[in-house]
Amino acid sequence: MNKGQTTTSNLEKFSGYQIFLIAILALLQFTVVLDFMILSPLGNILIEEMSLTPSQFSWVVSAYGFAAGISGFVSAGFNDKFDRKKILLFFYIGFLVGTFLCGLAHDFHFLLFARIITGIFGGVIGSVSLAIVTDIFHFNQRGRVMGFIQMAFAGSQVLGIPAGLALANHYHWNSTFFMIVGLGALIGIAILFQMKPVDGHLSSQTESNPLKHLIKTIEKREYRIAFLASALLPTGGYMMMPFGTTYVEHNLGILPEQIPLIFLVTGIGSMITMPLMGKLSDKINKFQLFVGGTILAIIMVTIYTNLPATSLWIIIMVNVLMFVGIMGRVVPSNSLNTAVPDMKDRGAFMSLNSSLMLLMGGISSQIAGVIVTQDTPTSPLGNYDILGLVVSAVSIICIFLVYRVNVIVNKKIAASNS
Repeated sequence: MNKGQTTTSNLEKFSGYQIFLIAILALLQFTVVLDFMILSPLGNILIEEMSLTPSQFSWVVSAYGFAAGISGFVSAGFNDKFDRKKILLFFYIGFLVGTFLCGLAHDFHFLLFARIITGIFGGVIGSVSLAIVTDIFHFNQRGRVMGFIQMAFAGSQVLGIPAGLALANHYHWNSTFFMIVGLGALIGIAILFQMKPVDGHLSSQTESNPLKHLIKTIEKREYRIAFLASALLPTGGYMMMPFGTTYVEHNLGILPEQIPLIFLVTGIGSMITMPLMGKLSDKINKFQLFVGGTILAIIMVTIYTNLPATSLWIIIMVNVLMFVGIMGRVVPSNSLNTAVPDMKDRGAFMSLNSSLMLLMGGISSQIAGVIVTQDTPTSPLGNYDILGLVVSAVSIICIFLVYRVNVIVNKKIAASNS
């Protein structure tokens, strides 16, 4: 099955059902990502309408991560005990209920509660999706699969965020969440009637007790190394994204009506880049691609967080290059991580992995809320350059950790081919 990380001249083709599965998982991920990412462009509206402080807004953002992290940890022992399709549907329905509650929110406390509910269910979806990808697709296909699924991030920028902002500007900010619920309902129906059961892992189960299964998963040293690498990987995004629109508007001098164009062009650039990154990840060494992406990301983050007030197109160009670097990290690192767990541990591994990422995301948002200062809701942000230095330092640490994951994966591939 696994053909290693060497250059492959003839990439394995996808079947018709695999193409459907990639599409439906990408659409599902689109709604989950949009639900999270829309908070940033809606930040100014929410801060002004609900009179939120930067600290309160960072709590709204991080509540999702904390709730998702705890939920992922609690559910980890059970995720290998059921058909993954049923697990996916259960958590996706709960996620849509939480998103609907976000649309009904009218003050800080209700919105915080709604984000917690959304996080409890939404945080597990990504890990279940990754387990499905690992069960269905060979190792030398997963880079391309990750590239297409990661297009959800770009799609949320190109389609979701501009559409959400248009609804927020013409109607009310809560209509954006109702839009996500409507689209999500259609996706849920497609999963229910068209997706096949994913239960091949059930035959390999040797531990019936979910708690013991969870403990055994945590006890494996190579798993813990992968967990640590994944936990630190999204730190930069969680630190920078919550204050992104506030930064470009109040620090870089961009008008509110110009902000959707930044998301649009950056998203288009990402949609072009991510499938290419996925294909590269299946053809060349994944770790080398990760290092290259990390270096580019560090350079662009340093430039971005130190920009003076400047023109719209310079900001767009910097954003596009920054996202190329970020995706050059995410696609190969996620592909490497899917090869770490054994089949019987995949659900628990992916759930714990996602849980730690989200918990670290919540912590990162809180750290950002402490670092970043703002005198009034319309004042420029302070210390955003320091935030860039912290993100760059963590990125360097990630190179070392992902190298260790790469060594583990190479050993597993060599063992399976011998």
